[in-house]
Amino acid sequence: MATKEELIEQLKNGVIEYQEDEVKEAAQAWVDDKLEALEGIMDGLAAGMEVVGEMYDRNEYFVPEVLMCADALYGGLAILRPHVPKQEGGLNAQVVIGSIQGDVHDIGKNLVKMMFDVAGWDVHDLGRDVPLENFVEEQLRTDSEVVAMSAMMTTTMLGMKKVIAMIKEKNPNVAIMLGGAPVTKDVANLFGADGYAESAGNAVSEGIKMIGRLREMQKK
Repeated sequence: MATKEELIEQLKNGVIEYQEDEVKEAAQAWVDDKLEALEGIMDGLAAGMEVVGEMYDRNEYFVPEVLMCADALYGGLAILRPHVPKQEGGLNAQVVIGSIQGDVHDIGKNLVKMMFDVAGWDVHDLGRDVPLENFVEEQLRTDSEVVAMSAMMTTTMLGMKKVIAMIKEKNPNVAIMLGGAPVTKDVANLFGADGYAESAGNAVSEGIKMIGRLREMQKK
């Protein structure tokens, strides 16, 4: 019998080493032991994917490895997610996500998408090279609380500013999060965004904070 700590290590390392079968076995053992599914997801699978993101940033892993790690993560998620209790009045939030027009880089965006997936959000993924107005249309269509945009080049980053203005004009109660290599907290503030995620791991916590702030503002 593996201990809880050992199972967390197996979940985490299975994702990092893209061992999908090991991840599934550990996830099944986690469920059989009646441990909290969300803990296994966050401390095991998500923690592993966070390391994968860092390895990708350091050029230790490349796209093929990241995709295999993602397969392992989703293998475990398929087993654990059904056991996560639906949050009462909690945060089953929606997010629209995409890489901005002119930007075909989407690995960082996909890592962030995965983190939102893992946290149980409904993710509306527009993909990469997304026309600016599509962010606005998708937000209005889904009534998502958060719009997350990624840019990897300073030239495409300027499109974010336009999207923010378009969305805020139609719906001021949307929280907008920016991310990507050239984006800093100062840039996000300058463009009028509500939040900034420097890594895939902190995107979800930033999203939750932004929604909290929106709810506070709406109460006033």
